[in-house]
Amino acid sequence: MEDDQLKEIIERCAAQDRSAQEQLFKLFYGKMLGVCMRYTKDHDRAQEVVQESFIKVFDKLGEFDFKGSFEGWVRRIMVNASIDAIRKRNRQPFSTDEEYVFNERSSVQEHDFDEDITKIKAEYAMEAIQELSPAYRTVFNLFVIENYSHKEIAQILDITEGTSKSNLAKAKQNLRKILSEKFVNIDHER
Repeated sequence: MEDDQLKEIIERCAAQDRSAQEQLFKLFYGKMLGVCMRYTKDHDRAQEVVQESFIKVFDKLGEFDFKGSFEGWVRRIMVNASIDAIRKRNRQPFSTDEEYVFNERSSVQEHDFDEDITKIKAEYAMEAIQELSPAYRTVFNLFVIENYSHKEIAQILDITEGTSKSNLAKAKQNLRKILSEKFVNIDHER
C-alpha cells in the first residue's frame, strides 16, 4: 500500500469513518496478532488484546504525527497492551529475587545462543518462546525481537535493569532446554 493511501485511511479514521477503521483494522490485524501472540500463550487472549489495542489506536490517531512509521507506532501500542494484559493476569510477573551476574563467559554464551537460534526454523522457536513464563517471554521479546535495551525494559516493566538481565538470561536458558527437548523428540519421531 502506498504511503499516500495509508495517510488517507488514517485521516479518515481520525474523522471517525467506520469503513476506514475497518480497512485499517484488516490491513494490520494479522501482523499485530503475531506481535501479541509473542507475549501471550492464548490465541483468544491475543485476539482480545489486538481488539482492545485497536480501540486505543483509533482513540489516539490524533497524536500520530506522520513523522515515523505508522506500523511501528501501532506495534508499540500492541506491545504495551500485551504487557498490561500480563500485569492484569499476574500480580508481579516480572519480579525476581536474584540478580544475574554477567561476566565474559555469559557474554560468549549469549553470542553462541544468538547464532544457534537463527539456524532453527521459526516455527520451533516461536513454539518454544510460547512455553516460557510470561515474565521471561516478555523480557525476551522486548530485548531480542523489539530491540529494547535493558534500561528501557526496566522502565516499561517497572523492574530493575538487573532483573531484566536476569529474566533474559533465564529465558535463554529455558529456551535452550525446551528446544533441545523438542529436537530430541523430533529425532525420535522419525
